[in-house]
Amino acid sequence: MNQEEQFSKIINKIQELKKGKNPLDLSSKEDLAIGVMNLISLEEHFFFTYNKTNDAKYLELLNQMRDMRKSLLKEIVKNPKGEIWCVSKHLLAACMRLMEVGTKKLSDGEKSKAEELFKKSYTLWNIFWGLNLGLIEVKDIGQKDDDPEKKESIELNDDKETKKKFSVWSKLGEMIQEVLDCCKE
Repeated sequence: MNQEEQFSKIINKIQELKKGKNPLDLSSKEDLAIGVMNLISLEEHFFFTYNKTNDAKYLELLNQMRDMRKSLLKEIVKNPKGEIWCVSKHLLAACMRLMEVGTKKLSDGEKSKAEELFKKSYTLWNIFWGLNLGLIEVKDIGQKDDDPEKKESIELNDDKETKKKFSVWSKLGEMIQEVLDCCKE
């Protein structure tokens, strides 16, 4: 299946999600994913604090955060076959870390570096949702280089006269944004 066919398949899946009997409202799932990202960060902090202090109470706290994170992640990752569970966890962890470093760069006056990190963080966020909405598979997220935005671009014909060229990841982000709406209550 070529890339145009793959994207047509993804677009059809999104249309199905939007037209379903219960239109998809993932705003609470998005909030939950942010909570899971923070729990992953707490696990990391307790790991480092334990190793700096040798105080076993931090291992207990780490384990409590891990148990909570696992139970909450199960509410989002509904089909944890293969590597989807671990990939999902690591996508959220990397998303959070890049966001945090971007925030530090922004406060240090390095706006362009912050924007670059925010863009990469958001790409990981979109890949997480694409994976967990069944729009993409783990094998679809491999990269040829370190920058997901430089992945091959593809052309789609919106009509017989117009061709649009776009990055695979930016198009995925646009499509996922159509489904995810943080303003729904």
